[in-house]
Amino acid sequence: MEIEITKLSKTYSNGVVALKNVSLNIPTGLYGLLGPNGAGKSTLMRIIATLQEADSGEIRLGDIDVLTQKREVKKILGYLPQEFGFYPKDNAYNLLDQFIMLKGVRNKKERREKVEMLLKRVKLWNERKQKLKTFSGGMKQRFGIALALLGNPKLIIVDEPTAGLDPEERNRFHNLLSEIGEDIIIILSTHIVADVSQLCSNMAIINNGEILFKDNPVNAINFLKGKIWEKDILKSDIENYEKKYDLISNRLFTGKTFIRIFSETKPENNFESSPPTLEDVYFYWLSREN
Repeated sequence: MEIEITKLSKTYSNGVVALKNVSLNIPTGLYGLLGPNGAGKSTLMRIIATLQEADSGEIRLGDIDVLTQKREVKKILGYLPQEFGFYPKDNAYNLLDQFIMLKGVRNKKERREKVEMLLKRVKLWNERKQKLKTFSGGMKQRFGIALALLGNPKLIIVDEPTAGLDPEERNRFHNLLSEIGEDIIIILSTHIVADVSQLCSNMAIINNGEILFKDNPVNAINFLKGKIWEKDILKSDIENYEKKYDLISNRLFTGKTFIRIFSETKPENNFESSPPTLEDVYFYWLSREN
């Protein structure tokens, strides 16, 4: 199964163009949708999740027309938004049990087995009696994945899932997504390049509602091989280098300012060749838009 998005567009009533003729094919596995805040990622995710209407275009999920067969989509969809509500004074076990009951499972033994399986899968079984208001950010996200897995979905959408997580929780969440993404479609919408770099076999970069690039991360990085050059400079000289070179990023490291430029050939001024990263790919395509 795959998602086929064809010429999808959305403009809000205030005139903001959120999506412009977006076309993507998203296969089984983890797919990264990478872009800065306000790029159109959440709008696209909400339309796929049937929570928002598109102005034009088409989305097909296998044989399902996503824009017109919303009930059918919801039967096979798991959705973890950037922020989701829960009952803070309830515990993980009881709340998950209630959601399973809402799914139509009346048999208590069957529900108990389902709750245990899900909480163990997201590594929260030992915390099953703990109140949700005491959960860390990462624990809440893992509980959200347990909710998303309730109906044995064929598609899971996760929107900015690791924003604000500490490195340990982010690693746990990465491992969980990698495990569950082997047989279903998972769309990972994020502005964090490392999430896509570590998890996704296919990706797209979006900004200002338009797809700037779509391929797999390996091809994307290989395209820049031998074309990324780095040098440490005075911070006050950044503007001069921006005028002279195709500067794609700058960063501070140990008190020094390092710039990275794109060039087909070795530039002057003692630049050193640097292996490209997915972050270089990201900044390269964003810079091409300007």
